[in-house]
Amino acid sequence: MTRSSRNWIAYLCENLASSGMMPTWEAATYLTDNLFGDKPNPRLLRTTCPYEDTTHLLQRLYQPLVAAAIRDLPLPASAMIHVFTDVSLTGKSAVLVVYFPGPNQPHHLLLLDGAKAWELVFDNSDEFNAWAEERYRLIKAALAGVPAGVPVSPTSPLPLEAVKN
Repeated sequence: MTRSSRNWIAYLCENLASSGMMPTWEAATYLTDNLFGDKPNPRLLRTTCPYEDTTHLLQRLYQPLVAAAIRDLPLPASAMIHVFTDVSLTGKSAVLVVYFPGPNQPHHLLLLDGAKAWELVFDNSDEFNAWAEERYRLIKAALAGVPAGVPVSPTSPLPLEAVKN
């Protein structure tokens, strides 16, 4: 790693524990089991609920990165950021991080990341920290580049015409 980064594994573990999702010891085991070891990740390939487990893993990896970026930049009270996942069991799953500045304002795509969840396995913590740091920096840079936002008038749909046979 060329730049020093935070210990993202500890950050994710703390995030899972503080959100009440799982106790600290379970979060540490979950992250260790899913981030390190054999490729492809046998836990995702042999699960009885592959879509749900893959969605949970991707959310548990990306959501804390978004939370860290939000802490570093002030956001309007009406703004929110959402992490969407479109899981594929045969190819790359899509992870979208979208910024919603407020009602009737255009949203902004902050990150579109394609990831084969079962291949998100790292040789060591430095490799994972570099991966996480890169995504954190991309989200933070995109968020910093979002325009302050001018309220947009909602467009009113045209009245529907009756279909004539």
